[in-house]
Amino acid sequence: MEEQLKDCRKTMYRKKIIEILKMFEVPATVDDILSIFVYSKEHISQSTIYRNLEILTNKGIVNKSIAINGHKTTYELNKPVKRHFITCIKCNKIKPVIDATSLNIKDSIVEKSGFTIIGYKFEIYGYCQDCHKNIDINSTNNLF
Repeated sequence: MEEQLKDCRKTMYRKKIIEILKMFEVPATVDDILSIFVYSKEHISQSTIYRNLEILTNKGIVNKSIAINGHKTTYELNKPVKRHFITCIKCNKIKPVIDATSLNIKDSIVEKSGFTIIGYKFEIYGYCQDCHKNIDINSTNNLF
């Protein structure tokens, strides 16, 4: 991450956003980040958070997951070991996928395809146990 930060101006807000993202076990929304600023009595606008997250994403410091089904976009620090998550499309609950197979998916694809991968996103969507109890599977829309 230090290598990526060297070409990026290290403003007070960027440093704080990076520190906040380190606190989260799962990807965070802009509202999550804003609430930490508010809690610590620091003033920042949502647009400033979005602008800084966009810069950090473009520099490869932050990973951005585009929301589906009306939920909010999430952000997490780009780490050497990719973490994968499953997101409930009804309540937006996010849980890490703890499975050795998912952690080795990139290596498997490289081996089988012969491609040199410069980046990837592996996102899983579904219904958590609580939401699954309360839905009619036949009435759900195709998200993709």
